[in-house]
Amino acid sequence: MLWRLRRATVGDAPALSLVGAASFLDAYATAFAGVDIVDHCTRNNSVAVFEAWLDDAATIVTLAEYEPGHAPIGYSVLTKPAFPIDTGPRDIELRRIYLMKQAQGSGLGAALMDRALADAAERHYLRVLLGVWGLNARARAFYERQQFSVIGTRPFRIGTTPYTDPVYAREI
Repeated sequence: MLWRLRRATVGDAPALSLVGAASFLDAYATAFAGVDIVDHCTRNNSVAVFEAWLDDAATIVTLAEYEPGHAPIGYSVLTKPAFPIDTGPRDIELRRIYLMKQAQGSGLGAALMDRALADAAERHYLRVLLGVWGLNARARAFYERQQFSVIGTRPFRIGTTPYTDPVYAREI
């Protein structure tokens, strides 16, 4: 599979919204109630959410596109940490790193991670944090292969169901 990575712009918000909702639905359709997934995707993957990130100078959004044709197939978002644990001024959160299913196993996830770590280092951050659904074994294994370690937990809710998710960190 061929792809390219590039810095997303405000005009990419609809594509990012589509990939965010589609990849979340694909990953979790059998794990959560349909109404909860639709609500979650509507709130958290709206075009407005991505426009706000793309308009924030402190947030870095990278878009992955399939070659040829430039169809969106993944993205990452680095932004200010929002965890109920102590964070420092040199911490940044990898809020999202999502791929369409057909891109999984292609090396694109590792490429997006490498780009996110390089972007964080370029901005002089010392540590990257991320949260993941505790039952997502595939994602957790990926983060652990990328040298992230669990440093705490955070509450997370999908619909009315509460979860306690691990928070990972990696020094850069």
